[in-house]
Parts: sequence; C-alpha cells; structure tokens
Amino acid sequence: MVALAPSAMAGGDTLQDIHKLLKQGQRKQALTQVDKYLADKPKDAQGRFLKGLILTDLNRLNEAAAVFQKLTEDYPELPEPYNNLAVIYAQQKHYEKAKQALEMAIRTHPSYATAHENLGDIYSRLASQAYDKALQLDSSNTSAQVKLAMIQNLIGNNISPATVAATSKPVEPATAETKPSAPPPVKVAETKPIQPAKAIETKPVPVTPAKVVAKPPAKVVAKPPATNPSAEVAKAVGTWAAAWSSRNVKAYLACYAKNFDPPGRQSRAKWEAERRVRVDKPAAIHVTIERLKVTLEGPDKAKAHFRQHYRSGSFNSSTGKTLILVRQDGKWLIQQERVGN
Repeated sequence: MVALAPSAMAGGDTLQDIHKLLKQGQRKQALTQVDKYLADKPKDAQGRFLKGLILTDLNRLNEAAAVFQKLTEDYPELPEPYNNLAVIYAQQKHYEKAKQALEMAIRTHPSYATAHENLGDIYSRLASQAYDKALQLDSSNTSAQVKLAMIQNLIGNNISPATVAATSKPVEPATAETKPSAPPPVKVAETKPIQPAKAIETKPVPVTPAKVVAKPPAKVVAKPPATNPSAEVAKAVGTWAAAWSSRNVKAYLACYAKNFDPPGRQSRAKWEAERRVRVDKPAAIHVTIERLKVTLEGPDKAKAHFRQHYRSGSFNSSTGKTLILVRQDGKWLIQQERVGN
C-alpha cells in the first residue's frame, strides 16, 4: 500500500495523489479514491478523465469507454477523450469506430499530432486486413504479398493506453454560468505497431487412404503442405524494402546472402560500411516497389525484377532494379543486385 502525504489525508486526496497511486500500480486503491473525489465534484473533467485511465489500466474497457464517451458529449471541443476512446476501440479491434473517434479528435483540434499518428496506425491496420483478404482470394498476387510484408514490418501490436499527469489543483465543478476548466493536455505513450495480419495459410495436400488388402494397411503419412516459392521470394523483397524504409540497418543487411557479390568490385566489408552510413542517415527514407515480377531459375535460385521508387529529403529517384536471390538456411536472400532496366 502507498502511504499518502499528511496534507492529502487532511484535505482529501488530490488528483495528483491519485495519479501517483496509478503510476505505482495501486489501481484499485486509485479507483476508490477517484470515486470519492468525484462524489464531491461529479462534474470535474480532470477527475473523470483520470477515472477513465484507471479503468483502462484495469482492463475494464467497456466502463472506461463509457467514461470517455460521456466526456466527448460534455466537452465536444476537447480532442483527448476522443483519442482515448479510439485507443480502447483499437484494443477491442473495432477499427472503424477507432477511425471515426480519431477523425473527431482531429476535427476539434487539427494540430493534435498524437491523433494523426494513431489514425495512421489505424489506416495501416485496415490496409493490412484488406491485403490479407486479397491474398485469401488470390494467393499468387505478388503485389499484395509485397505490400502486406511491408506493412507487417512497419506496424506492431496495439495502440498503448494514454497517460496523464494530473495537477495538484483540481478543476472546479461546472456552474450554470461557467464550464469547468479543460483537462490538462494528455501525454500519450508512444504508439506501438498494430498486430500484423495472419500469415496466409496453405492447405495441406489431400491424402488418399491406402486400399485394404490381405495384410494390414500400410500407415499413411501425410505430405507436407505445398509451398509457393514465388510468394516467398516476393515476401523477401518486401521485407528488404521495409527494412530499408525504416532505416533498420541490422534487418536490412540480414536480407543479403553470405556470398553476396557487391557492385563495383568492392569488398563485402567496405560495401557494408558504406550501406550502414547511407541507410542510417538522419533524413527519412521511403522505398516503394511496383510491377514486381518473380522468375524461378531453379529450386534455390530466383530473379526478382521491379520498379523502385526512392525518396529521401529533397532527393527522388525511380529506376528499374533486378535482385538475384538464393535460398540459404530456408530463407531467400539477395546474392546480386543490378540497377537499370
């Protein structure tokens, strides 16, 4: 249990004291104290907002959603309750509702960066679902395979619940003439990537039972699921492009085979040092590919040709590129890369 300061015990728990209990993991005690606080100040916006955060932390999401929903009705000009309502909808996988709540947050406060970032995560999750559905309908769609792989590398699990630093001075309840002060700005924890879409499942090859003969039937062994090498190559190319775009040097270099042949007769060490500097440079990098064509040249070798669009700072380029990939240790890795049509 957390001991309260004497001033808090003498004059009642302040929002700051309650928030300290929440930060220290004393969620149930924090909820009890915030309910006492709201019993005296039922219209206090900060207290209600803090109660929503406590309920979210207790995973009582429906109750928390009700608190934030009522706040959006009483204070439609505030973006934070809409944002936190969207956080709960995202955790419940109600992505359309989350999108609508975030759009309302942005409508009330167009410069609210957190809502814009969370909306981007929701759009990515919806796109992931759409690409996954497209691949269920047509598993040979290499364009959808690449886009899905890129999204899976750029998004993660769920949007994290927001946190707020409560002030020591509570907001006064509303009167007939005056509205309560607005809650303090919400400090939202860094959003985590959204759950990637499920990998495409391949159906096992049906097995015909052996005919019954005089002897006991032989034991039937199921064949392993069929693989799609072209799809695997397309996914490897998407992973490479996503690692480059996110400036993940380790993941980017891991896409190259041990026997990769660097261009210009460079040594592997010199080429890696040069790529580390260029991939990890301060400016943002955006790499997209289109018109991907995969050609198998053997069971463990393939060629991938596509149009590459690169943007970093004020520099833009668009060029044809060909990657020669080989299968090593069960993975498709880049052995050569050539620029040009």
